[in-house]
Amino acid sequence: MKSVLLHIEGDSCMEARMQVALDIARSCDAHITCLQAVSYEVFAPGDFYGSALAAAMPKIKEAAEELRSEIEKDLENEGVSFEWRFMYGMAETRLLEQSALHDVILVGPNDVGEEGRGPSAMVGELVLKAPAPVLVVPKATKQLNVSGPVLVAWNGSSEACVALRAAVPLLRHASKVYLATVSEDSERERFDFPPTEGGKYLSRHGISSEIIEIPRGEAKISDTLFSAAQMRDCGWMVMGAYGHSRLAEMLLGGVTRRSLTDPQLPILLAH
Repeated sequence: MKSVLLHIEGDSCMEARMQVALDIARSCDAHITCLQAVSYEVFAPGDFYGSALAAAMPKIKEAAEELRSEIEKDLENEGVSFEWRFMYGMAETRLLEQSALHDVILVGPNDVGEEGRGPSAMVGELVLKAPAPVLVVPKATKQLNVSGPVLVAWNGSSEACVALRAAVPLLRHASKVYLATVSEDSERERFDFPPTEGGKYLSRHGISSEIIEIPRGEAKISDTLFSAAQMRDCGWMVMGAYGHSRLAEMLLGGVTRRSLTDPQLPILLAH
């Protein structure tokens, strides 16, 4: 991966995804594009004369400039290639617009201005619409060991295949790749693409992998996958997103939704 699109926002996860961006840049000799979007649309409801917007924008812009100065100062000491893009508008819109010529998008698990638990609508929009995979970085992340073990969640779906293909540039650096399936009670034919096909695909790219089947147990599949990854010292995980319709996931739950509600590891998502 040679081009990283990094979402800049003064949230609690900024430090974590900055470190991950640096780890990828150093491991892959990649360029970081820092995208800082300042939205004025959130002030529109009820502000018929624009008075609230006019009063708030100078302070918002000042805070944005302070954040830029702080981050640029840090980046200049890191010895990586980077650039800064400041734009007005909703972050998901600007990230989506800029994603066409980037290899991965780095974001946090929460929407802008929301630090609580819960899946991010912005992440959902990017995963479904962006041509690049989305790497979701939780607050507790200290680093992304690109050369360490990785777990790939595999259910045989086309979404899992897309995510696997998107992850290849990073998987080439991994010391170990686990293709993990979670066994189901039903013995029906579960896989459109069995894990052996995923393993063959990786081998053609010079990447060896180990197929593992994890007992379903009583835990949610997302928790089972996180536990399996942590037991194997995996620093991040690859997952196909929204195998069912997104509406069904939002209403009924789903592995993607539950994984994004409280991610235990950085997750590379693609649809």
